[in-house]
Amino acid sequence: MNYWLMKSEPDAFSISDLANRPGQTEPWDGVRNYQARNMMRDAMKLGDQIFFYHSNCAEPGIVGIMEVAKEGYPDTSAFDPDDKHFDPKTDPANPRWMRVDVKYTRTLSRTITLQELKLKPELSDLALVRRGNRLSIMPVSEAQWHFILALE
Repeated sequence: MNYWLMKSEPDAFSISDLANRPGQTEPWDGVRNYQARNMMRDAMKLGDQIFFYHSNCAEPGIVGIMEVAKEGYPDTSAFDPDDKHFDPKTDPANPRWMRVDVKYTRTLSRTITLQELKLKPELSDLALVRRGNRLSIMPVSEAQWHFILALE
């Protein structure tokens, strides 16, 4: 099993939004970064565990857990000219962008803030706390996963 962290701005899509979706499942679409796309296409597997991270808000942090419910497949929002994630350079016959489906597992009992994570020497290698890392999807080691859960 792999472990991940995926970011979303809570004003756009929050952990509560995911919990309230039919089947508590949602396609994670609109990712337009090649490195993040490659992770969804090549590395994320059914059942992988994911931290849901609220970004670009008053208190950024890990707010919940979800899992991969469907492995990588073409992100059809890229083909829709009426969608905000439309990409006129992508071709349905050779899709450029991918997505996975995620399923809600639970909301944490509290937000584990970015500020708190940065203070933990055990997490110094966590991509989230390294300067300049702005990826919306990043791997988390098993040791980091368990350490972060113990902070709850």
